[in-house]
Amino acid sequence: MLLTIASILRRQPLTLRQREQVDFYLAIAPWLIGLILFTGGPVLASFAFSFTNWTGLTTVEWVGLENFRKLLFDDPLFWTATYNTFYYSFGSVLLGTLGALFVAILLNQNLPGATFLRVVYYMPSIASGVAIAILWIWLFNPQVGLVNYSLSLFGIKGPLWLASQDWAKPALILKSLWGIGANMIIILAGLQGVPQSLYEAARIDGANWWSEFRNVTVPMISPVLFFVVVISTINSFQILTDVLVMTQGGPGTATFVYVYYIYQAAFQYLKMGYASALAWILFAIILGLTLLQLWGSRRWVYYEGEER
Repeated sequence: MLLTIASILRRQPLTLRQREQVDFYLAIAPWLIGLILFTGGPVLASFAFSFTNWTGLTTVEWVGLENFRKLLFDDPLFWTATYNTFYYSFGSVLLGTLGALFVAILLNQNLPGATFLRVVYYMPSIASGVAIAILWIWLFNPQVGLVNYSLSLFGIKGPLWLASQDWAKPALILKSLWGIGANMIIILAGLQGVPQSLYEAARIDGANWWSEFRNVTVPMISPVLFFVVVISTINSFQILTDVLVMTQGGPGTATFVYVYYIYQAAFQYLKMGYASALAWILFAIILGLTLLQLWGSRRWVYYEGEER
């Protein structure tokens, strides 16, 4: 790159490799400028604001580590939001991954209409989050909702769902299963990459379907499953739209999740500095979980060609 710049400054003819470098950097320049201005800049600004008492309107007042001390030791809402987010993340990631795997296995069969069903399962994951949240408000309605009506057909009295402190978080987890289509497509791609010769060898050895799944399918798609788990975990910790539209953190603080607390602190209470501190704690939590998952992946993720 430095040689290319020097050649341009000296107005010397560029080699083919140098011309390719120039074309490459010109092509990514709009994205790179946007990343620096609209992502990197706000990230650095939020880090600086986390050490201040700033409303977004008044002058900036430096308070050092006071925001972090307050939220860790004097703010019970911080721990409530953290607990609710971990609860939601565990349930949505576990059920979402298992559901996406189950659907991917079904749609990996050579059956008529499989391609159409793949499209049908994927479409909800690209629909508007607000529209889907409003739809699920009606589905969870205790009196006229389809969920409780379906339960009543089996003689089961449905709960209040979003109006119940005990069932509000499970309701959000169930709603999250609506969007398993994206992960299903990823897992399906992994399933289609498993060599059929491995299944044939397993059948010759007398393996049944469970042995094939446990000893062939899971190890071969374990990198894909690991990717899905990591991405799903990161996304689950950033849930906001569903809470904002469906529950507003209630009833009580039953669905008062972390990002909703950041939103509330920043835009309702105008505590931009405090919200920035919350955001950086969330970054630390997600980073820690991701590193923990990377460490744990050595025990169950198998990469083809890797010696064990």
